[in-house]
Amino acid sequence: MEKRQVDMVVISDVHLGTYGCHATELLQYLNSITPGLIILNGDIVDIWQFRKRYWPKTHMLVVKKIFEFLSHGVPIYYLTGNHDEMLRRFSGLHLGNFHLKDKLLIELDGKKAWFFHGDVFDVTMRYSKWLAKLGAVGYDTLIMLNRFINWCSDKVGRGKISLSKKIKDSVKSAVKYINDFEQVAAELAIDNGYCFVVCGHIHQPSMRTYENAKGKTIYLNSGDWIENLTSLEYHTGAWRIYQHIPSEHPSIEIDELSAEQNIFEIFENSTLEEAVLFSKLLHYAKVG
Repeated sequence: MEKRQVDMVVISDVHLGTYGCHATELLQYLNSITPGLIILNGDIVDIWQFRKRYWPKTHMLVVKKIFEFLSHGVPIYYLTGNHDEMLRRFSGLHLGNFHLKDKLLIELDGKKAWFFHGDVFDVTMRYSKWLAKLGAVGYDTLIMLNRFINWCSDKVGRGKISLSKKIKDSVKSAVKYINDFEQVAAELAIDNGYCFVVCGHIHQPSMRTYENAKGKTIYLNSGDWIENLTSLEYHTGAWRIYQHIPSEHPSIEIDELSAEQNIFEIFENSTLEEAVLFSKLLHYAKVG
């Protein structure tokens, strides 16, 4: 399969280490592109819910694929989110092509683009973190239930449904939260003179223009790899939301191994710099 050239890819909310993560589909996507720059915009590893007993090989292979990009000279910016907030103590870490930050400001064809996860706007995160963590567990359980329902639905010839999307679309407070989130992010970007503001966090892929008396900006959200299977791509001066369709890509059949076995494989084939970086990240992700 011929790989697509993409100037920049933005991925967020992968939640490696949870049952809801679509690591196989993400691997299919990553194997189909040749990116010039990768921005991982938070919640890549779900440290909140991480357990050694659940770390499939596909999850480790996503990490391995990221290292592969690094070894080929692709710059990667990892921007911390709320589920991987433990990495924020290392904000500013720089090893080779890898950069760990909380936020990022770059220029795209002369226009300023502001990247950050977005949990800073979440009142629950700021004042009731325990409630946010409880909600994360509930969300993962809902995703598992949803998969079983869709399996049954496929057996009787009916289409798939998304329980969480139905809940979000039907609950007015959820709709208002998403709208407020986008509005606040856009207004802050306009105040600072940024042409683009790129977030994650709310698992809602989006690309829209906001305008007020002070100016305008384009708000973008990369969605997630739990339900939407989306990323943002910037190529030849234009943005687009990419949505992954598994049927259009070669299947990946992988036997699951233990996390310890997979870690050994990674170290065995990594450079010294990559091994040092990897050991630090895994230590604080509670793998090692």
